[in-house]
Amino acid sequence: MTTMNTPSIFKPKESSRIRDVAPAASDKALEHFRNRLTFETDCADVYAAQHSGTVDFVLLDVRNAQSFAKGHLPGAINIPTLNLTEARLSEFISDTVFVVYCAGPHCNGANKAALRLATLNRSVKEMIGGALGWVDEGFELVTE
Repeated sequence: MTTMNTPSIFKPKESSRIRDVAPAASDKALEHFRNRLTFETDCADVYAAQHSGTVDFVLLDVRNAQSFAKGHLPGAINIPTLNLTEARLSEFISDTVFVVYCAGPHCNGANKAALRLATLNRSVKEMIGGALGWVDEGFELVTE
């Protein structure tokens, strides 16, 4: 009879830095990650909505006009953060959901725009990754 060797579980002598701060309890983690998704979406979700015909949001590129002209997400409207005013947004119905993005993780323009939209009592989500994340996912920017 042949017996299979069961690998032993390696238990380090010391904890990694990962465990320097204990992970949250499951109920706290559930609340945290659910809350994050109320504020964020990602490039893949935006792309999927665009390609399934389920776009139920307005995609805002909040970078300057020059950056927008060099390349932006298909279907995006360019409204730089400083131009997000009640008057400028009046063309959109009050329950419009705005998805904002900027250059990428190195840029806080989307955060500033989201803050501005929330101040104007508008629903908003940030597309994490921005234009750089879009390209990293293999999606193309347009210049039209």
